[in-house]
Amino acid sequence: MPVIDRDYTKFLKAGKVDEARDLLERQTPLSFFGSRDHGDGLLTAGLRRKAVQYDIGNPLTAASMTRHALSAALYAPIRVLLREDDDDKIAFEYDRPVGTLGQFGNPQVDGVAGKLDELLRRVLTAAAE
Repeated sequence: MPVIDRDYTKFLKAGKVDEARDLLERQTPLSFFGSRDHGDGLLTAGLRRKAVQYDIGNPLTAASMTRHALSAALYAPIRVLLREDDDDKIAFEYDRPVGTLGQFGNPQVDGVAGKLDELLRRVLTAAAE
């Protein structure tokens, strides 16, 4: 999964919305925005675990939902946790977009959430193989 090309923000700040949209349309539907290492924080509790949270998504996809329900921004980008358990087994964890975004009761948001659910499942399954 590629890292999002953040040049779209430069275009937006310069008022070049079409250029920003064109750049984002060339991005993959799910790109890395950033990550946080939660395993490091666990060291303060005397635990040694690998746990990294990733933010993934695409601003165009987010806008296709937030234009109908601005509170959908609470769940965009999507957060995915890659972690190991006590038995050193590795797993991905995430809240399914259909569940988190379904609370808004908006058919347009629900449609995008359904597509995200399937895309996320496929991408993470491929990454795990």
